[in-house]
Amino acid sequence: MKVVIPGGTGQVGSILDRALTAAGHDVVILTRRPHGPRQVGWDGETPGGWADVVDGSDVVINLAGRSVSCRYTEKNLRAMMDSRVRSARAVGEAIGAAARPPKLWLQMSTATVYAHRFDAAHDEATGILGGSEPDVPGYWAFSVEIAKAWEAAQAEAVTPGTRKVALRSAMVMSPDRAGVFDVLQKLAVLGLGGPVAGGAQYVSWIHDRDFVRAVDFLVRREDITGPVNLAAPHPLPQRAFMRALRGARGIPVGLPATKWMAELGAFALRSDTELLLKSRRVVPGRLLNAGFAFAHPQWPAAAADLVVRARAGRRGGAAQGPPDH
Repeated sequence: MKVVIPGGTGQVGSILDRALTAAGHDVVILTRRPHGPRQVGWDGETPGGWADVVDGSDVVINLAGRSVSCRYTEKNLRAMMDSRVRSARAVGEAIGAAARPPKLWLQMSTATVYAHRFDAAHDEATGILGGSEPDVPGYWAFSVEIAKAWEAAQAEAVTPGTRKVALRSAMVMSPDRAGVFDVLQKLAVLGLGGPVAGGAQYVSWIHDRDFVRAVDFLVRREDITGPVNLAAPHPLPQRAFMRALRGARGIPVGLPATKWMAELGAFALRSDTELLLKSRRVVPGRLLNAGFAFAHPQWPAAAADLVVRARAGRRGGAAQGPPDH
């Protein structure tokens, strides 16, 4: 199977590249900074010679978009919007113009599209899209609009011979250096892995191997189209999430952080508090209904597995490539 991954040099792309290549598939990465034999240059916006690798491929998995690991200034939010929408449109144009279009286009999206919520979980059928919640920062609505526009760019593309699925992904937890899990466990080791602003906000997540398995499942299930939540079936409050991570690392105590402390920390890390404070309570309704079985459905066991693999990776000295924004 030939798989093309636009924007595939970041954490999630590296996870998929390793897994798909190990399984014997032909993987091509589209990146602004090609540096390997299976990487092809593109600008993420306009048609070009890169479209030749899309023509004749079996699956396109578009991950392109500016990283969310930044301060949510007006400039950065606009860059997030533009990079996602323009790259999705470019991919759609390439697929639409292909003489032999791929059978499947998997388009990365985000669980952030759902509303900040504590009382119930969001699945694809009954979940409430965000943007109008009371008592949350106004710019959170723009993050939701980015997700909606990202999905709309795929939905509006004219690709009659290609099935389209939008991956509303939660945070993908892997042992890779500089990934989300790596950052969280470093905070725990430093004694900073306690509840943030009370810790009642929900954390949705997915183990990296379940993410890969879910992608493979969607490739094989030709009856599934539209949005699909890629998240473990048991999201949990942030205080419980970090308690389980500390337990996996053998760290009994984590200092709590107030909202203003979180804001200072996010500023120092050049990130944003939405990533810490928004309650993302998302469940994988469509995957479960289709018969997908998670290998890592519960966070404590998943965290323990990731800690073991992270330690093994440190001993092996595995390195990761630069992210593709």
